[in-house]
Amino acid sequence: MIGIFNDCYPPVIDGVSVTVRNYARWLNRKCGDVCVVTPSVPGTVYDEDFPVYDYFSLPIPMRRPYRMGLPAVDLDFRSRIGRVDFSLVHAHSPFSSGRLAMRLARQQGVPVVATFHSKYRADFERVIPNKAVVDYLVKGIVDFYDRADEVWVPQAGVEETLREYGYRGRVEIVDNGNDFATAGDISPLRAEGRAMLGLPPSVPALLFVGQHIYEKNPHLIIRALARLRDRSWHMYFVGTGYAADELRRLAVSKGLESRITFMGMVTDRERLKRCYAAADLFVFPSLYDNAPLVVREAAAMGTPALLAEGSTAAGVLAAGINGFTWPTACSSCWPVPPCSQPPAAMPARRWHGPGATWPTRCTTATYTSSAAVTAPR
Repeated sequence: MIGIFNDCYPPVIDGVSVTVRNYARWLNRKCGDVCVVTPSVPGTVYDEDFPVYDYFSLPIPMRRPYRMGLPAVDLDFRSRIGRVDFSLVHAHSPFSSGRLAMRLARQQGVPVVATFHSKYRADFERVIPNKAVVDYLVKGIVDFYDRADEVWVPQAGVEETLREYGYRGRVEIVDNGNDFATAGDISPLRAEGRAMLGLPPSVPALLFVGQHIYEKNPHLIIRALARLRDRSWHMYFVGTGYAADELRRLAVSKGLESRITFMGMVTDRERLKRCYAAADLFVFPSLYDNAPLVVREAAAMGTPALLAEGSTAAGVLAAGINGFTWPTACSSCWPVPPCSQPPAAMPARRWHGPGATWPTRCTTATYTSSAAVTAPR
């Protein structure tokens, strides 16, 4: 059994939880004998073709819907997971699920692959004012990756973050694949998406998908659009988070409530796919994200991204080829230059130049220790 461990899984939606589901689904189709291990979400009944072993958890204050897993106190879970014979475990988090993966792997003598996804120091610094405590917690994360048999990062630039934390071991770059990749004509999806959103053909659509948290700088989008009110556009925010209400208030204060739609969480993947296809530009000014899956999902639907220049996320872009970058030096306004043009004139949309189709070439899951499984390209 290949065990895939993470501290969240749908219905808790973020880039890592969706990545984990993609891993599990593709591995299950290719070779079977896969399971997911994750903290429980009350009331959730999993409808998957593979087992999901969930364990007792509590809500994390200020970070709903995330939950803190406590596998040690869940006796029924410990009994069930103790009967699973693993051939390999893949940890996508260094916290409760990752520590559990490490312990089970050592007990059973199987290899551990650990993927480094997030800028944990930034998460700690947001809630812990003491640098010594933050440094101690970061050291614990580095110690976790030091114990893994193989360490993966989902994008080349992410290695720099891990090195800054103090990790000195070997790293493999394994891109996160996405389930939106398609070799077909996207035009029907685009038409369906714009009809779904009620968008006329002449209005450029801008899209942000992700947690509504200040670390991702969504407020910069609203401030930028306030300076472009004389141009034609409509902005869509998909997701939720602790800053969602404040973002709505900001839109109202700028007089943009009729031109900005907050769609909330979109869990229907087909509906989300059509949102990406309908958009003319994916706007994502985050300096916080390492390798955001949403940028790959947008590109898979032929929609270029505008990213913060110098951000880790922008490392996959060739500016003007498969997306745009913009300096973040001006914190009060983040321009969105392409929105002044109608969709047909936007030079980066539907490009098939170098790098434009990289999401369809991503390997969804490749295990190099004891399994090698590659999803269809």
